[in-house]
Amino acid sequence: TYQAQDGESYVLNLIDTPGHVDFAYEVSRSLAACEGSLLVVDASQGVEAQTLANVYQAIDNDHELVPVLNKIDLPAAEPDRVRQQIEDVIGIDASGALEVSAKSGIGIEDVLEAIVHQLPAPEGTLDAPLKAMLVDSWYDPYLGVMILVRVIDGVLKKGMRVAMMGTGGAYQVDRVGVFTPLQKMVDALGPGEIGFFTGSIKEVADTRVGDTITEEKRPTAAPLPGFKPAQPVVFCGLFPVDSSEFEELRDSMGKLRLNDASFEFEMETSAALGFGFRCGFLGMLHLEIITERLEREFGLELITTAPSVIYQVHLSDGSMQEVHNPADMPDPVRVDHIEEPWILATILAPDEYLGAILKLCEDRRGIQQELTYAGSRAMLVYKLPLNEVV
Repeated sequence: TYQAQDGESYVLNLIDTPGHVDFAYEVSRSLAACEGSLLVVDASQGVEAQTLANVYQAIDNDHELVPVLNKIDLPAAEPDRVRQQIEDVIGIDASGALEVSAKSGIGIEDVLEAIVHQLPAPEGTLDAPLKAMLVDSWYDPYLGVMILVRVIDGVLKKGMRVAMMGTGGAYQVDRVGVFTPLQKMVDALGPGEIGFFTGSIKEVADTRVGDTITEEKRPTAAPLPGFKPAQPVVFCGLFPVDSSEFEELRDSMGKLRLNDASFEFEMETSAALGFGFRCGFLGMLHLEIITERLEREFGLELITTAPSVIYQVHLSDGSMQEVHNPADMPDPVRVDHIEEPWILATILAPDEYLGAILKLCEDRRGIQQELTYAGSRAMLVYKLPLNEVV
């Protein structure tokens, strides 16, 4: 709760979104749960490529944007240059961008005032059927799966039976609460409120980010748009260095999956490496996080095979099969054509490196879409095969 300068008290819900492209879907759901965004840009570094990806998502969600220049206390801070860069690269007015230092607390009051007065308040109907968005979920060893929700319409209260419209599961609500940031139990959550509930849910995989939650006996007419299950895009094999650690690896991966439903794995055997697992990840950062956690938290020594992507192999009989292991490729005689995933990459780079970057993209089968300048930096937009990037 924030006591504003106009004498009113406001409840603010702040969601920090990951910047990395691997977690773009989670970012899109967090944005859908909010009415506006703070565009935080480093006053010394300027606009970065992943900032662009997220700000365009916020604009697509019709968000009001408040530009904020952070780290203003650094000797290398150049607020005027970065303001101009925000206008050139993103195309929004940054003349009123707030100057802050999160480290020393400079300007934080101005940010809170801007949230209250520049960003719209949530809307919703109190007596409508419950409609809530599942923003996040994680596993608690005592309470089972805890679900973070944004209530759009209606009321979520203890004792109610709720249904997941995407996965079809139904659960009795045991506890309802909010984060302040400590957990604080409440009787109910109403329209515009963000909080959590538990309902004796056993697996995070049963709760998909972006799903619509409604009351089982009085459901809402239509689910919220934009829900899609997380699909892995990068695959690799994980094998224990010591084959006797295979069961330990299986248990460790099962524990990690309790808190990360987007991580998939299935058993596979290799003539050279023995028993292991074929694993699916959202991207390269996700792969690095999982392998590092397996090694650090569970003390395992792992062999990681080269990452690959899914190929859609269209056969001459008209059928299609997805292949993410070269060993599973069908007989070439039966193959009509093969399709691979492509990405649209935005690359921001200093002008002096432009020639080398253009050559690198061309060598990687890239197709140039756009080349513009923002001050002394070039902004390239390229279509690239995902396999060349990983």
